Amino acid sequence: MSRNHVAVLMGGFSSERPVSLSSGKACAEALEQQGFRVTKIDVDRDVSEKLSALKPDVVFNALHGPYGEDGTIQGILEYLNLPYTHSGVLASALAMDKAKAKEVAGAAGIPVAQSRVMSRFDVGAHHPIDPPYVVKPVREGSSFGVAIVKEGQAHPPQVIGSADWRYGDDVLVERYIPGRELTCGIMGDVALGVTEIVPQGRSFYDYDSKYAAGGSKHVIPAEISPNIYQKIQSLALKAHQALGCRGVSRSDFRFDDRGSGDGELIWLEINTQPGMTPTSLVPEMAAHAGYSFGEFLTWMVEDASCSR
Repeated sequence: MSRNHVAVLMGGFSSERPVSLSSGKACAEALEQQGFRVTKIDVDRDVSEKLSALKPDVVFNALHGPYGEDGTIQGILEYLNLPYTHSGVLASALAMDKAKAKEVAGAAGIPVAQSRVMSRFDVGAHHPIDPPYVVKPVREGSSFGVAIVKEGQAHPPQVIGSADWRYGDDVLVERYIPGRELTCGIMGDVALGVTEIVPQGRSFYDYDSKYAAGGSKHVIPAEISPNIYQKIQSLALKAHQALGCRGVSRSDFRFDDRGSGDGELIWLEINTQPGMTPTSLVPEMAAHAGYSFGEFLTWMVEDASCSR
């Protein structure tokens, strides 16, 4: 089948719209340089009609967040019988729900942190678990709504129960894991390199650390012992397979190496639609493995299918 015409889905209407526009623009330009005919689609509620009229050979999904990353757009693409990149309906929905993803990962023998799902209105005057802990939306990305409650803090963050909260009524309350931020991408059935993320001037890898210029430093290969490096690669691949992911994914970890021995390594979550600019984490990992950005995206187009 000819795969010359690629529709790049970008933008959308989640909190991560600006990130998706950056990913989509970078991917469209790189795919054009690789010789593909590319149509960019800024996704709105009429995306099904646009795709039906366009009839592309492949859909490159550069959406991030709800509707683009949670199985919704994947279901539309299945219904239209259009081959698409990244994970399918079930894996996307599972991975987007941090609590469900942790259940699946934990059942597969992957180490996860103690946590509980609560209504945000119940995280009020009293600590739901002993500090330090993290409160995060169950179904958001890019660290939107994440709050760290430090040891000695008098009460949970009050914004979670306020009218200003925009990230859903269910939150995940999770034991805080001190230490280093490590991440590993998967390409097909191969684990890429491990990157350490070092936020610059921030206490954790928040939205600004991810996307603002100079917000973080990426160290690849991460400067950790070979056995921990290989363990992270093994766990990232195991999570990818346990959740049924396809194409490209990225697993995030915390590694507390302050004590003796190998320390504590904890899997946090999996991202089925990681950032896709040349300086994003997974493209950097692919470059470390010898793939140019264009070659990496070409692999993703060739890997695209339905029934993922």
